[in-house]
Amino acid sequence: MDVNSQIKIKVETEFIEQQSDIADDKFVFTYTITIINLGQRSVTLKDRHWIITNADGKESEVKGTGVVGETPTIKPDTAYQYTSGTVLETPVGFMQGSYGMVDESGHKFKAQIPMFRLAQPGLIQ
Repeated sequence: MDVNSQIKIKVETEFIEQQSDIADDKFVFTYTITIINLGQRSVTLKDRHWIITNADGKESEVKGTGVVGETPTIKPDTAYQYTSGTVLETPVGFMQGSYGMVDESGHKFKAQIPMFRLAQPGLIQ
């Protein structure tokens, strides 16, 4: 089995109206990521790489060690979940990226994070 197919990533997003300031072009979103290890070996998430694109096409990149201050090890048939957030200058945007992972035998690989949409409710049907 291809190592990339052993990691499944699910995303849920939420618009945080209380922290947003629409008049000032500040749109706050949270995203909850669930990383599921469908493989036979434990894997450790070492780093992240995000590309965040707003509705104007402006891209920003985020790279760093781990996620939310952790470098979790995910055992076979288990999942790791975390919530983080981002601020956009537009009410709609997209995020995509990858996690740098290493399995217990030392094999390094990238787990692709599929593109997902951030959107203020009611704007897009």
